[in-house]
Amino acid sequence: MTKDYISQYLRETREITEKVSKEEIEKGIEILQWVKDRGGRLFLLGVGGSAGNASHAVNDFRKIGGIEAYAPTDNVSELTARTNDQGWETTFVEWLKISKVKEEDVIMVFSVGGGNEDTSQNIVNALKLGKERGAKIISIVSRDGGYSKKVSDSCILIPVVEETRITPHAEGWQGVIWHLMVNALV
Repeated sequence: MTKDYISQYLRETREITEKVSKEEIEKGIEILQWVKDRGGRLFLLGVGGSAGNASHAVNDFRKIGGIEAYAPTDNVSELTARTNDQGWETTFVEWLKISKVKEEDVIMVFSVGGGNEDTSQNIVNALKLGKERGAKIISIVSRDGGYSKKVSDSCILIPVVEETRITPHAEGWQGVIWHLMVNALV
């Protein structure tokens, strides 16, 4: 049974490899090179496992890619204070306002669903502000891409190949894609 599961999971991974849009990945790399060349900043947004990925990616984009990068979830004191005082849906947008996000910057979203009116409203509100201020948006998402797909300059959509494993594939592929992107900048 375990060997069958392993084989199935790896088959699904190969299927994603064939289906994921290389063109969208290339657009994302071009945007990251653009922000690096202009000295802009990269803001990484994610919730749950995607927040952990955002934190890891901040390190890689700073250390390997040479881009000034930040994730609001790395500051647990501010995150929880904003959640308590203003509500979860305001956490990222208010953080981006204080960070003075602008047109030279990029917002990168790691999310399983990409946010919509019912879930991840904090991501949706942050992206609305980013668009208002002219920031570029890259998203690595799954399912139908949600709001992130609608507003992204580059949306890398992780194909759903097995309904019961959407989250592990989405979050695992966030790591594959950002590692690919950051090393393309070297």
